[in-house]
Amino acid sequence: MKTDVAIVGGGPGGTAHALFLAQRGISSVIIEKDGFPRYHIGESLTGECGNCLRDLGLAEDMHRAQHPVKWGVTVYGPEGKNSFWIPVMGRCPEKGLVEASTWQVRRSDFDAMLMNKATEAGATLVQGTASAALRDNGSVRGVQVEMADGGTQDIEAQVVADASGMATFLCNAGVTSEKGRGTYDKQVAIFAQLSGAIRDEGKMQDNTLIFYRLKNHWAWFIPLDGEIVSVGVVVPSSYFLSRKESKHDFLVRELGELNPELKRRLPEFKLTDEVRAISNYSYEIKRYTGKGWLCIGDAHRFIDPVFSFGLYFSMKEAQQAAAHVDAYLGGANRDAENPFAEFQRNSERGMNVIQDALDAFWDHPLAFAFFAHTRYVNDFIDLFAGRVYADSPSRGVQAIQAINEQGRMKAQAAAMS
Repeated sequence: MKTDVAIVGGGPGGTAHALFLAQRGISSVIIEKDGFPRYHIGESLTGECGNCLRDLGLAEDMHRAQHPVKWGVTVYGPEGKNSFWIPVMGRCPEKGLVEASTWQVRRSDFDAMLMNKATEAGATLVQGTASAALRDNGSVRGVQVEMADGGTQDIEAQVVADASGMATFLCNAGVTSEKGRGTYDKQVAIFAQLSGAIRDEGKMQDNTLIFYRLKNHWAWFIPLDGEIVSVGVVVPSSYFLSRKESKHDFLVRELGELNPELKRRLPEFKLTDEVRAISNYSYEIKRYTGKGWLCIGDAHRFIDPVFSFGLYFSMKEAQQAAAHVDAYLGGANRDAENPFAEFQRNSERGMNVIQDALDAFWDHPLAFAFFAHTRYVNDFIDLFAGRVYADSPSRGVQAIQAINEQGRMKAQAAAMS
């Protein structure tokens, strides 16, 4: 089988990439091992993630599916105090910041919708497992697939896009550089869905809530429909192991102990599905583009889920990658050592801003809250929305970079004394 682009992974990054390619008249094959619908976390969309869906013409589909509307995020400090609110707002050249909204999604439904849209737009779905990268003189020219019904098939392509998420296909195939540990790798997330939660009132009822206890110890609260809420607790792995509890017992206890405001919102709750866990999820791949190939979103880096950027980076990079692939297929950078180097530079620019924000949030929470709530409100609205690709950082981003640098210098001085 031959195609313009072979996409490994049928999650939102892969299907969005296929849709953005289809807008440009580019054919693609999506290789996916799992059937749909399927369970997945990562249910909250940033403002700009919502705009990716609007760019694909899917706003009406989102409303028709009755995905909850998200107007912002409230972060509660320890003991349920010192909360701050970040609204979802759009930005336009004429008016500056304007009221806007995005969505919360049940991933089983959302992922299936995107896959259906991608195949309707002309993408071919191949049910199977990508097992090897086809290589030729230092470039990648396709993917070998172990088919779900037995046997293997080679899919030849001018470009291979790895959207396999945490499976990091091209890394495991030896194409990218090695996977390195991220800043927040020694953590575990324990999560489930439940009913019986108390939400905010009115149009704010479906907003994301974050509950902070200690550094790297927090919980999320994301409404999925009129009854069900996704909840999860993220803690250091050492703390989880020290408790010697089952995942179920650990989650139930933490929901009652982590933060008084979270406990207030769960007076009599009922878990509606099994309790799951993901551990050691923070990682980074330094070289993730090359001749005939590139990686999208989680396939090259995952930082920390606290501000819900995983799904956004997958879909935004899928959109950005489509423009670079279109140029490449048109003859641009064909002879370059790394034809997609600019795509990688831009991707890193955005992810590094979020890394800076997370470092400041965990290491300097009071300063972070002051910046977000008082000093640089508009800049932080842009940051939380996902407007993080500017060549020059905003004053708010510069401020968090400055306090991070001061913290590093103090730590170095203390280590030398």
